[in-house]
Amino acid sequence: MAKTIMIVGFGPGTATAVAEKFGGEGFSVALIARNEEKLKAGVAALKAEGVSAFAFRADASDPDSIRGAIQAVRSQAGPITILHWNAYTTDAGDLLNADNAALRGVFDVAVFGLLAAVEEALPDLKQSGDGALLVSNGGLGEVSPEVDQASVQMNVMGLALSNAAKHKLVGLLAARLKSEGVYVGEVMVYSVIKGTSWDSGADSVDPKAIAEKYWELYRGRSEIRAAIK
Repeated sequence: MAKTIMIVGFGPGTATAVAEKFGGEGFSVALIARNEEKLKAGVAALKAEGVSAFAFRADASDPDSIRGAIQAVRSQAGPITILHWNAYTTDAGDLLNADNAALRGVFDVAVFGLLAAVEEALPDLKQSGDGALLVSNGGLGEVSPEVDQASVQMNVMGLALSNAAKHKLVGLLAARLKSEGVYVGEVMVYSVIKGTSWDSGADSVDPKAIAEKYWELYRGRSEIRAAIK
């Protein structure tokens, strides 16, 4: 049976590169996002490369929506071998001026949505024998005065907070799932990723290098974290 990678938070940059890399390695690819146009374009591009691809519209901040998407993937593409969580939000840029909904949204995506996805996909990940959870993260989650100051100046305090929470969650899930044969890995990117809305054209990271790092982590299954600066 073909292996399937489910990518939550599909868009340009990391998600597209991961879809292409793992699709090129023989995986079927299930793309999850809210934007239907991006999903259609992503599926078309992958199919043009000979990759079996599917698209499912869902909201990463809504646990019920994500659970439903996983059920749909399982029904149409088969059991999930890899869950790649690439979703994030830039809400609550200034934590002291953000409303309650924006503050909750930070954790809805980084914690509650991710946990719901893991819980729903876990039977598949365990049964596959080489199941994995791969998590995209950013260097803003690092705890240091310099990074904290940069997060304030860039007005991305909510994103920094969600990255920090996700970073801790990765370690907890890695420890929790190791005995069940499920690998958990995270790539923390400290620079702007080429091709994304953040890209100004200077000192950006090639997303293909990020995808290669995910492939190395998945194949090696020993290191749970990698950094790209």
